[in-house]
Order: sequence, then C-alpha cells, then structure tokens
Amino acid sequence: MAYISGGLAMLRSVVNSLPTSEQKIANYILSTPETVVTMTVKQLAEGSKTSSAAVIRLCKSLDLKGFQELKMRIAGDVQKQSSAEYRDINEGESVHHIIGQMTQNGIQIIKETEEMLRLEDVEEAVATIHEAGSIHLFGIGASGLVAADGQQKFLRAGRYAFCLQDPHMAYTTLSNVKENDVAIAVSFSGETNEVIQYLRLAKKNGMKTISITKYGSSTISQLAEIPLYTSATQEAMIRSAATSSRLAQLHVVDILFMSYVSNYYEEVVESLDRSRAAIDEQK
Repeated sequence: MAYISGGLAMLRSVVNSLPTSEQKIANYILSTPETVVTMTVKQLAEGSKTSSAAVIRLCKSLDLKGFQELKMRIAGDVQKQSSAEYRDINEGESVHHIIGQMTQNGIQIIKETEEMLRLEDVEEAVATIHEAGSIHLFGIGASGLVAADGQQKFLRAGRYAFCLQDPHMAYTTLSNVKENDVAIAVSFSGETNEVIQYLRLAKKNGMKTISITKYGSSTISQLAEIPLYTSATQEAMIRSAATSSRLAQLHVVDILFMSYVSNYYEEVVESLDRSRAAIDEQK
C-alpha cells in the first residue's frame, strides 16, 4: 500500500460491540472522517461528547498502537476513492449482474483484508511456521476448505502439514505434537466451538498458535498467540456457503505461503520442484 488505511473498516466492523462511550466516538468518526484527521485526542473527545480516556480506550479496542495510527489509517481511507458497498443477490437477477456483483464483493473484501493485516504479525507467523516441526490446520465447514488449501500448499513446500476434517481425529493428532509445532485455527466468526476446543488443546500441549478470523475481538483471536484478521464485512443473507469470507481467508493463506516461499526460497524451491515433478510423472 502507498499509505496506511483501514481505520473506517475497522470501526464499522466493531462499532456495535463497543462500550457506549467508545461507540459514540466511533459513530462520530464514521460520520465526519475528514475532520477527525486534523483533531487532537482532546478535540475528538469534545466533539463526540466523551472523554480523552475513552478515545484512548477505543484505540486499544481496535488493537492499534495509539491515536496517531488511527488518524493515519483514517487519512488513508479519506484519500482513497469510495468503493461500492457489499450487496446481496436478489431473486431473478441476471447472470451478467451476478458476475459483476460477486466480482466486486470479492475485490472489496480482499482490499479490506489487506488493511486488516499487520506486517509484523504476518512476519511472525511465517517465522513460526518455518521453525515448526509440523503444521496443523483446522477449520469447520468452508473454513475447513481453507485449512485444507493451506495443508496442500505447505506439503508441496516440503513441510509436514496436517488437516483433518473430523474434530475427534483432529484432536487426536494434537496428542503427539512437539512444543515447536504450530496450530493454525481458521474461523470467520472466531467463535466456532470445535475450533475453540482445538486451539485450547493445542495451547495445553505447548504448541505455537495462529488464528485467521474476521477483524475484532473473539474467543479464537484472543486465544491465539498470533491473530491474523480478514475483513469483518458480513456475508450475503442468501448463500449456500461462505463466499466473500472464504475468499478473504484463502487470501491470507496465500500471503502466508508466498511470504514463506520468498523468505526461505532456497530450501523451499527444491521441494516445490520435486512435488511438481512427482505430479507430472503421473500424467
């Protein structure tokens, strides 16, 4: 990104779950973002009829380093061109329109996910994966498909990667892990019960833990040592399975994998070549 952004998307994601005073500040910022970028903490507190302490608490609730980072992100948002809103698909719409709308939704959630990811968190996750003896990925439903995609990628990179869809089998694999192994938990809501139990068991067994959830505080993101976030934009009401959320999760897995390949290129590229050759031999 040429400039840091994502402040408004973060606020929209969590505004309804914030305490009253922080919610007032968030709504004030969302209503007049252009004016907030030049304000001090005191001025924002006065404008939103709250307190300076509440402004600081809001920044902490957003997991930001401080008010300056919030202002920088909002300033980046203000500089960007406004994008189309997410939209549900209605009965009787043309295939042409559905193609355009789903494409727009996909582009938007990927861009918002870029804004939610912290560079330092991604770097730490990549280093943790490199140091791990084995990688265990777990998710339920559409998130399970994302976990399976991660397994396929890291297997081809020469890593021991496991993804078992059955929760009992997945829990069983954690009984023989080593402390440098890593568990990657995937859940859009961050509240999927089976994934919570999986992460708790992983931590109990001393594993390093990484989560991929929507932005905001959740049980899974709080349990994980390294929380990675996607956009928290809600899915369309009519759907047979996750669409935008799955795309965002796959995007995070792709970022982790490509960063891993780039950082450890010499040791990974040989494994990738061997796996490609093995597949080509079967054709």
